[in-house]
Amino acid sequence: MLDLRGVGPELARRLGALDIRTPRDLAATYPRDYKDWRRPAPIAEIVRGALARYGRPQEPESSEEITVARIVRVNEFRARIPIVSADVEDATGKLKATWFGRHRFAGRLHPGDRIFIYGRAQAKRTRGAVGVELNVLQHRSLAEDEEYEGAIVPVYRATKDLSSRTIATIVERNLGALETFVRDVLPPALLKKHRFGPLRQAWRELHRPTTPEGAAAARERVVYEEFFGIALAAALKRARRIAEGGALRLEAPPGLLDEFEREVGLRLTGAQRRVIEQLWNDMARPAAMNRLLQGDVGSGKTLVAAAAIVLAARNGVQSALMAPTEILAAQHAHKLAPLLLPFGIRVDALFGSLGARDRERTRARLASGECDLAIGTHALIVEGVEFANLGLAVIDEQHRFGVAQRAALRSKSRAPHTLHMTATPIPRTLAQTKYADLDLSVIDEMPPGRTPVETYVLRESRKSLAYDFVRKHVARGRQAFVVAPAIDESEAALTSAIAELDVLRRDVFPDLRVALVHGRMPWREKEAVMERFVRGEVDVLTATTVVEVGVDIPNASVMVILDAHRYGLAQLHQLRGRVGRGAARSYCLVISPDEQGDVERLQVLAETNDGFKIAEEDLRLRGEGEFAGTLQAGGSGGLLGSVVGDFALYMRAKADADALVGADPNLARPEHRALREILDEEATARAMLVSS
Repeated sequence: MLDLRGVGPELARRLGALDIRTPRDLAATYPRDYKDWRRPAPIAEIVRGALARYGRPQEPESSEEITVARIVRVNEFRARIPIVSADVEDATGKLKATWFGRHRFAGRLHPGDRIFIYGRAQAKRTRGAVGVELNVLQHRSLAEDEEYEGAIVPVYRATKDLSSRTIATIVERNLGALETFVRDVLPPALLKKHRFGPLRQAWRELHRPTTPEGAAAARERVVYEEFFGIALAAALKRARRIAEGGALRLEAPPGLLDEFEREVGLRLTGAQRRVIEQLWNDMARPAAMNRLLQGDVGSGKTLVAAAAIVLAARNGVQSALMAPTEILAAQHAHKLAPLLLPFGIRVDALFGSLGARDRERTRARLASGECDLAIGTHALIVEGVEFANLGLAVIDEQHRFGVAQRAALRSKSRAPHTLHMTATPIPRTLAQTKYADLDLSVIDEMPPGRTPVETYVLRESRKSLAYDFVRKHVARGRQAFVVAPAIDESEAALTSAIAELDVLRRDVFPDLRVALVHGRMPWREKEAVMERFVRGEVDVLTATTVVEVGVDIPNASVMVILDAHRYGLAQLHQLRGRVGRGAARSYCLVISPDEQGDVERLQVLAETNDGFKIAEEDLRLRGEGEFAGTLQAGGSGGLLGSVVGDFALYMRAKADADALVGADPNLARPEHRALREILDEEATARAMLVSS
């Protein structure tokens, strides 16, 4: 409950929209930025800057400014949107200040008044002349003899109904009460090592900064402590897993890697060999492997997973591979069954759409040990599915499964080795933090023969050119994808796959074989369409992002993505990866609306096929989102620290946490008692303890 000065029921409701429901939540709510209002700018300086930017598209249209001026004249316009404007001046010049939609100021501004103004200055052409206008965002009246006292103003995350200024006022009124929720937990040795002062001092400086340098130092102190809590949770989890042991030691006999390469008939890349050896070394230990395998589209992750499955089978234990969709699970089954056949590995599939008789037969084979590898979806983790001796759990596209689902698969055995896989390249900054309790393996080399996909960004008005391009490739015996973001027209302003199918069949490709697949279709129907596409009986497949991963059609050479502005770069890269899987040159045509201004963002795709570079750019543009894979509690709306911008600081905190846990794995020392307590209190740290 928000028992704070100046906070009544209505204001408490508005704060609740920001997940601020208790004084502790408010204490954990930090400014996201600051405005330096220490020195008002002379009007002449504001005017010069605005005029210098005018007509230069590479410059921002407006700039945020503060000034102290005297009102010369006031005009009020009672239109649909109330407008109050005033001519203001100081000793250096004159400009027009405008309040849009601020009807409450009508009649309150008078010629001769001295005011402080904060707003956006922009040069505009009116009646043939260029003048400078200040769109006022905030102002304050000053007494005739009052000297303006500037300050560094904190900016908090706000909503439509709750301004940053209101939050700042609440924090200011309750500083003493909120400060009681801030306490030092870092051991004295770390405080001394980094020359950190008390946390309360840093907390107060963040909310009431005296200098930009002081705010920056305070932020570093607070962010380090946030990151240390996350890294500590990860280090403790890793130490606990290693100490518990209990896993079967699956050892590779001499020459197995060469035998594997020979039997699968594929030449392993150097990166694949390195990663397979990392997996096999982990699986030979008594502590359960917990490794994340990441690699770009087409880098050969499935082959690496096959090597882990072969090692498990050679040691007489079963494996399970869980995928998020039946299409992806079926693709794995079609690919792995013949690949593993030379090793005598018996493969079964377990999907929710299987008939009762087939499900029971597969369950019986798993329980008896007749099945060496089970490939399936969530059907693998339902009650009643038992394994005779599960030794390896492979979780594909692991980020699509919840914490409980991943844990449910591992619970089918006492301590199975676990391999998490993702086809989405993860920037090292995010991987080191979000997956800090996992060992990381990266396939950073592409197998020979992969054809780089050429990518072009087109406006909606040129979509017909994209479809002409598709027709030419179909005439050469190739196939194409057309991907839309929505299934039907119920989603406003999105292209519907169903509607686009009608257009393609009726108006664009009436003589071609056009089919549709989307996520709400029954599995058997989806599978039938995909099988026809694989056999070459479909020329153009209209789809949603259900084809984003796991679809392998070597004959498909063109990917058209509609409403591309609706996707992140990493997802567009995944969709692009559905083509270029054969020997033919392949193309991705990215379509965005004519009026959309993000062509520069989409152009990143045209410039590189490196998924890791694209993921870094995607992370920079979209932000890191929720940190530990679970919804965080508390009013901060996330961490004060940024995974991208503060990566070096995170790595410092991680090194300290690893060293501390190495010396005191149970946090038993008296100086570490407070650290045990923050793991119970910090939402992010709790999430890390169960996140994988």
